[in-house]
Amino acid sequence: MAEPMLSVYNINVWYGAIHAIKDISFNVNEGEIVALIGANGAGKSTTLKTVSGLLRSKTGSIKFMGEDITHTPADKLVGKGLAQVPEGRRAFLQMTVEENLEMGAYLRHDDFRQTMQQVYDLFPAVADKRRQNASELSGGQRQQVAVGRALMTQPKLLMLDEPTAGV
Repeated sequence: MAEPMLSVYNINVWYGAIHAIKDISFNVNEGEIVALIGANGAGKSTTLKTVSGLLRSKTGSIKFMGEDITHTPADKLVGKGLAQVPEGRRAFLQMTVEENLEMGAYLRHDDFRQTMQQVYDLFPAVADKRRQNASELSGGQRQQVAVGRALMTQPKLLMLDEPTAGV
């Protein structure tokens, strides 16, 4: 049996005295879609932030593609193929749609125009606005830009935090 693409084992995260995540463990296999479901404040966003290196677990381990990434800084994980789209329609508002997508390709050393076209094909509403600043887009269009920017990294694993909120 193949090793999971992502393996999260026994992580615990605190915000000060608040124990936000308690002994969470799960696996994600290649090609699998996994959803974290729970009430507001249940720890879904905290879990994703911990996996993506923005927060640290006091216990346990996180493995991605067989490599222990428990203490790997967030900026190094994108290059390893792990991308997260945080909640909140995060686009660079003073940049055009195209510039936002180019930011997603900042680590790439190849011609990324084909990937950009794939993003435009996936999200035709923003393709038509590629020269407009993200500040001029609707909330749903900004979310499409945020997802598109993550797709520009050509991730092996894409984590979406509340992708339809406000859409």
